[in-house]
Amino acid sequence: MFKKYKIFKWILISFASIIISLFVFGWWFMGLLPSSENRIDITSTKVSDLSYLSKNKIPKRGKILAIVTSTNVMGSTEKSTGYELTELSRAYYVFQANGFDVDIASPLGGEPPVVIDDEDMGEFDYAFLNDSIAQYKASHTISVNNINPELYDAVFFAGGKGAMFDFPDNKSIQSIVQNLYENDKVVGAVCHGPAALVNVTLNNGKHLLENKKVSGFTNEEELLLIADAEMIFPFLLQDKLEDSGGIFNEGTMYLENISQERNLVTGQNPWSTWLLAESMIAQLGYKPKFREITGEENAVNVLKIYHAEGSEKAKELINQIYNVDKQPLSRVLIAKHGIIAAMQGKIGRFFSLTGLTSYAKKKSEERF
Repeated sequence: MFKKYKIFKWILISFASIIISLFVFGWWFMGLLPSSENRIDITSTKVSDLSYLSKNKIPKRGKILAIVTSTNVMGSTEKSTGYELTELSRAYYVFQANGFDVDIASPLGGEPPVVIDDEDMGEFDYAFLNDSIAQYKASHTISVNNINPELYDAVFFAGGKGAMFDFPDNKSIQSIVQNLYENDKVVGAVCHGPAALVNVTLNNGKHLLENKKVSGFTNEEELLLIADAEMIFPFLLQDKLEDSGGIFNEGTMYLENISQERNLVTGQNPWSTWLLAESMIAQLGYKPKFREITGEENAVNVLKIYHAEGSEKAKELINQIYNVDKQPLSRVLIAKHGIIAAMQGKIGRFFSLTGLTSYAKKKSEERF
């Protein structure tokens, strides 16, 4: 049969070769990531285990209000949503470590829906889940209707796609933002959290965002993962921030980026949370308490250097992190950005970032 139909023979051989090649590449690619056997179990982390929180405690300086969404479904779809745990937990502990008590509020009060992405969870996030006080506050949030803004030095809006639905038109949220901003207190928001700012008008009749640099989840970031986002959400956040008079500051996709206009601080995505929270502390007039940088943050810095200066400079930074600074590095995040590049059809960048992941693995193994 194959002698008669040689073309079918070569089609089958080619197809089989492609399948085998993909399997081998996939097996090799997965080998670049830390195996589950070698991972330290951090799920039981407690506040007392984190020196940033348990040592050299700073006396109480005031209170900060964190606001999260009450929305659990994206519009008319059946897609679940809520606030992003990592965006709340990391900011919560930065505020606490720097001497501020934190109250948690939501549009409806009570227990809000939460989104937990196991792949993004770190020590601080698990500590938050194991912190009885933090968990009580997170499951018994105060209704924004019952908030007295005068009690707080700052307000922080955590992200999560639910914020796109119940933050923008909430009059109590608008009043809280206006009150704190016009009294020279700090207003911060990260990822989808800036949705709280899009309809805020000041006493002078001007929009809060008018001619101010602002960051938030970008159109490119939104549409890559949710192609029909324009049909699901009431607006795309980047478009709405610009329509509200903001000067949108768009950083590299899925990497840390914040904008600050005096006492207004906004961040692009979840990876911006650490810097945003510490920038809020600085704006409040205090030097942020020293915190050991996380492996994820180091990976973000490697990726920023990669995009700005190329692979060789990124490799130099990897050497610096491992051999000089003796710090951790999340090569999983570098690998994820390679996958993102593949999703965008940027195959050259995919292989380049895969090579960078392989280099990070090699340097990690050389330490032992």
